[in-house]
Amino acid sequence: MTLFAPSILSVALLSFSVNATQSTDFVSDDIFTQGVEGPTFHNGYLYAVNFAEQGTIGKVDSRGRTTLFVKLPNDSVGNGLQFDSQGNLYVADYVNHNILKVDANSHEVSVFAHNDAMNQPNDIAITKSGVLFASDPNWAKSSGKLWRINKDGSTKLLEGNMGTTNGVAVNNANNKLYVNESVQRVIWQYDVDSELNISNKQVLIKFDDHGMDGMRVDNQGNVFVARFGAGVIVKISPAGKILKTFKLKGQHPTNVAFNEQQTKLFVTMQKRGAIEVIEL
Repeated sequence: MTLFAPSILSVALLSFSVNATQSTDFVSDDIFTQGVEGPTFHNGYLYAVNFAEQGTIGKVDSRGRTTLFVKLPNDSVGNGLQFDSQGNLYVADYVNHNILKVDANSHEVSVFAHNDAMNQPNDIAITKSGVLFASDPNWAKSSGKLWRINKDGSTKLLEGNMGTTNGVAVNNANNKLYVNESVQRVIWQYDVDSELNISNKQVLIKFDDHGMDGMRVDNQGNVFVARFGAGVIVKISPAGKILKTFKLKGQHPTNVAFNEQQTKLFVTMQKRGAIEVIEL
């Protein structure tokens, strides 16, 4: 395990890069609740949880206009969201310990996966085949788990004795998995084989302050992570080097999502109930 120790030059560049706010408002304050999370793109629309009230999913068009997409049943509250290639939407339901599925055509909500051993599914990443990885924190104990959710809805515990697992992301080739631990301030990198088993766990980067939340990987394999409390998004190379830091208007980013062209990065903001956008 190695701590990130930036050089004098990298510190100077980092300081310069965060002098000015680099985001603008895409969705203004209080349109979503403070539980806004799970941004994901599908067919030109941005989706995020907790639109206007908890337990909903909102849909945002290219001009930032919002509508209700679906209200979750049984007092469920979503966190992470991911679409599969057929247009079905998967929802990490941390209240009822489920992964929900919203049907692409009917928008009917069903329980896709459930395991009583789950703490509270938090964030999810989806592979090209439709298999999911899910983080599963226990905030009270500063611990967490990592699960694989197979295409038939069955679950496999990949790691059961982690720190506070939060953000999770896979690269485009589906051969690298990234999982962060918020309280411990570390991002782990795993190798992923053709059967979607993980191995070779290594520290990608570790921070000395502030927590971490959602993550995404771009087409070049760089990891974009929300630094909760720091008010920034950090771009990290596959070798664990900070490439750029984007300063936000708010201080509490919860998650990030690219548009389909990866020309923009959308950031859900907890305290504001808003969504900011960064031009890439």
